[in-house]
Amino acid sequence: MKKNKILSVALAVILSMVFAGCAQDTPSGEQPAEFNFDKDITVVARDSASGTRGAFHEIMKIIVKESDTETDKLVVGALEFDGTDKVITAVEGDKYGIGYISLGSVSDRIKAVAVNSAEPTVENVRDGSYSVSRPFLLVTKGTENDLVKDFLKFTESAQGQAVANEMKFIGAVDSTEEYTSSGMSGTIKVAGSTSVTPLMEKLQEGYRELNPDVTFEMQSNGSSQGIKAALDGSYDIGMSSRELKEEEASELNRRVLAIDGIAVIVNKENPKSDLASEDITNIYTGKITKWSEVK
Repeated sequence: MKKNKILSVALAVILSMVFAGCAQDTPSGEQPAEFNFDKDITVVARDSASGTRGAFHEIMKIIVKESDTETDKLVVGALEFDGTDKVITAVEGDKYGIGYISLGSVSDRIKAVAVNSAEPTVENVRDGSYSVSRPFLLVTKGTENDLVKDFLKFTESAQGQAVANEMKFIGAVDSTEEYTSSGMSGTIKVAGSTSVTPLMEKLQEGYRELNPDVTFEMQSNGSSQGIKAALDGSYDIGMSSRELKEEEASELNRRVLAIDGIAVIVNKENPKSDLASEDITNIYTGKITKWSEVK
């Protein structure tokens, strides 16, 4: 009797494992049972000072140009954040969320989807098949001292561009010129884009290894603030992840540090792995509100 009871329990355990395995093996193309496509999409965006937002909204035609004015048609109720990690955290914690971040900031916390069947990879950004990309800019007033000029020379050297390539960006300067230490000292003040910041921090590390008497003062506060700081001279270098406006370009020197893709991200539990650019635009302008409406 006791032996039969043990066998019954064992059989029940085995059957429960089999059924659990079957439930997890969702046929290809079908949605997992726990993902409800009729739920509202949580739209996550960057704040208005962000260069990533400016570039992404322009590429995806969320910004509409009418005569001499530009209007950002971002859907009312979208969650807006002032940093890349905050966007990642929001999408990571919301099964129905969608956002956008620098390709270099993609991690296993979220899922980066293909756009128009092109995967967001460095290779696809380089050959143009993934078209959601923008330049990383370093801007100066044109009155930079010898120390700042030396650091800018390092960013464009073989060592500096190698750092960009290692971080999943595309080096903008095809340089084979090696940087040689200048032995300089002093402080360089840098402000701006939160997307450019991780690359800038690595460049600063590399520069300081060769010039240990140099220090940096950093503010990661958005492209618009970085451009403003360069314009008013409160900082030596401004970082921007968007192109300069006409009035800004007339007063600043512009250097392309690297080319970066902008990845469209969703929660890891979202079965979607490829989105049409038209659907992305419609999501961000409020014409599509549920995942069931996405092609």
